[in-house]
Amino acid sequence: MTMTPEQAAWFQGTFTRLVDNVDRAVQGKRDVVGLVLASMLAEGHVLLEDAPGTGKTSLAKALAATVQGTSTRIQFTPDLLPSDVTGVTIYDQNTHTFEFHKGPVFASIVLADEINRASPKTQSALLEVMEESRVTVDGTAHEAGRPFLVIATQNPIEQAGTYKLPEAQLDRFLIKTSIGYPDLDVTAAILAGAAERNPSAKLTPMITTSAVADMADLAAAAHVEPAVLRYIAELVQATRADPAIRLGVSVRGALAMVRIAKVWAAAQGRHYVLPDDVKALARPVWMHRLLLDPEAEFAGTTAETVLARVAEQVPAPQARTAA
Repeated sequence: MTMTPEQAAWFQGTFTRLVDNVDRAVQGKRDVVGLVLASMLAEGHVLLEDAPGTGKTSLAKALAATVQGTSTRIQFTPDLLPSDVTGVTIYDQNTHTFEFHKGPVFASIVLADEINRASPKTQSALLEVMEESRVTVDGTAHEAGRPFLVIATQNPIEQAGTYKLPEAQLDRFLIKTSIGYPDLDVTAAILAGAAERNPSAKLTPMITTSAVADMADLAAAAHVEPAVLRYIAELVQATRADPAIRLGVSVRGALAMVRIAKVWAAAQGRHYVLPDDVKALARPVWMHRLLLDPEAEFAGTTAETVLARVAEQVPAPQARTAA
């Protein structure tokens, strides 16, 4: 069933109210909040590359409070074990049975702080739950539930003692973005409320987690013209053919674009996706999936310039509004 115009209008109003609520705790970053919320509704995950103290934890807590969900924070360190993330099975001597104790990954929103400081083995503990929304321990699968969003962070400045995320793991994140520092006026407003240590604690829940799952299902019903799907495929193909690129956008990356473009269109009050939605989302969805040729990178080429070049080369279709 395709989304109706009336459903799209409701989706837009609800999406705006959710962003407004989170913005009360994470001030001046509506664009980032909208992207993260869209990722959650597209049932994907977010990688934040930011300096310390920019509000990453506040964003996770505020989003969880807004959707009446739970939030956990995992501080990734070199000695962190996979079982510290997923949980462990313990033998109960009273009942003579094995009981699974859930790890911090079982929450609506999981903040994986400084994910690149943990060993690759521990990093990989997140792969199954990010892709399948479940954890398998001792042959038994445990569902993570809906909604489920991993917000992983890494510090772009301090690289000593870190383990670079491999391309296969980067590809698991729906978007990569950054919060960044607020402007002067927002900074002054934040300082005026410095006495409030946890602004997300005062947020009013706006929606239930089950309603969030319903919104995700509704967004998935947004219409995408075949011409727009071909446009996405042509953009992906162009990234692979670019001489500055060693590894272009994967099929998973193309599917990720379709999923979040549907949410983005519904958030604008439309029940259909436009090529402009794809253009607006290309940087956060695809930039971290591109692997540059070392010589091109040394010459100053960036993933952003490649995406801009590809967007100019591939003509956008004149898509119809909807079926």
